[in-house]
Amino acid sequence: MTLPLAPHSADALLFDLGRVVIDFDIERTVAAWAERAGCKPADMLARFVRDETFWRYETGLISDEEFFSLLRKSLGVTLSDAELLAGWNATFIGEMPGIAPLLTRAAARLPLYAFSNTNTAHVAHFSQHYAEVLSHFREIFLSSTIKLRKPHADAYQHVISAIGVPAERIVFFDDLKENIEGARACGLQAVHVTSPTSVAEALKALGL
Repeated sequence: MTLPLAPHSADALLFDLGRVVIDFDIERTVAAWAERAGCKPADMLARFVRDETFWRYETGLISDEEFFSLLRKSLGVTLSDAELLAGWNATFIGEMPGIAPLLTRAAARLPLYAFSNTNTAHVAHFSQHYAEVLSHFREIFLSSTIKLRKPHADAYQHVISAIGVPAERIVFFDDLKENIEGARACGLQAVHVTSPTSVAEALKALGL
């Protein structure tokens, strides 16, 4: 059973990045690729599969160049690495509405951390374009760096150990149900971010 959030029940806050701090839409990526390849976005989307290649890329086991080479084959296109990269980064929309002031407020009271399943190309992009909002975090744990992904237990255990406080004193925010379930199984308090108000409501419940 997950206990309700309460004031003074947390010593650290841990945030996913995608659709919690930074908004993105994969359809923007496939649309960009489709335009360059001269095909329909729906056809491109049908070819884009999150398979073993994708997971290996997110855990830093293959390079950008290796990923794009494999991607080119699976998509059936002749786009260059530069064209694939441009489309890959087109996924980003901007900061989630209202998240920056919430992080500012929370960081005045508790240490903030982030944990994202991501890849080296996206890291290079968002580290530059969203540096200000990301500056609220004391440390950002990246699957491509630690070579572990949510929702696997070893990924959460790595992050919990690095933060250095008991799991039950960490509140984790994520937009994916499977990641929330994985976090709770490891003892974290977890907030399923399902609307623009989810983070604000949780912080209020925590007395922040």
